[in-house]
Amino acid sequence: MAAGRAAKDHRISPDLLLRAYASGVFPMAEDADDPEVFWVRPQKRGIIPLDDYHVPRSLKKVIRQGRFEIRFDTDFDGVINGCASGTGKRARTWINRPIREVYTALFHRRHCHTVEAWREGRLVGGLYGVTLGRAFFGESMFSREPDASKVCLVFLIEHLTTHGFTLLDTQFTTQHLERFGAIEVARPRYERMLEDALSGVAEF
Repeated sequence: MAAGRAAKDHRISPDLLLRAYASGVFPMAEDADDPEVFWVRPQKRGIIPLDDYHVPRSLKKVIRQGRFEIRFDTDFDGVINGCASGTGKRARTWINRPIREVYTALFHRRHCHTVEAWREGRLVGGLYGVTLGRAFFGESMFSREPDASKVCLVFLIEHLTTHGFTLLDTQFTTQHLERFGAIEVARPRYERMLEDALSGVAEF
């Protein structure tokens, strides 16, 4: 799964990261305190088909209630801090310093974006990911209140659909993501989908 190690100082350049995504590779770390990064190219890739996604009925009710104010790209530091802090059993994450630094740089270059759930002036959930061509590569999400990140995911899917994106990459699938229609695709099929998504342009 790992295809190599980062350079000795462990930093990743934004351009290198974008080239990695364009070739179907993404970085991870063993632990938040581990200074090293390894590169991952799964045999099977998780995606949510933008033309065949599903919103659970209970979540539709939460959205109708307007429980959260949804914002885009207003607090990247808050979102990545939330994703890195972990909650409950997931008390530690793989978001280490090199990863935090390079995604922050991509945010300032408008290749990294957030969807945020706010309630009474507090950031209570969110997600972030990378855009390239017509592809969105989801990276991580967090919740401090029930359903906050799930609502963000629904708003992300609808936003991508209305803005001309064709690929929502979730890296892997989980039971949580399968509720939204996430599926696994074999690497050759994924790479064809990626090539098609990179052949066009969409604005987040």
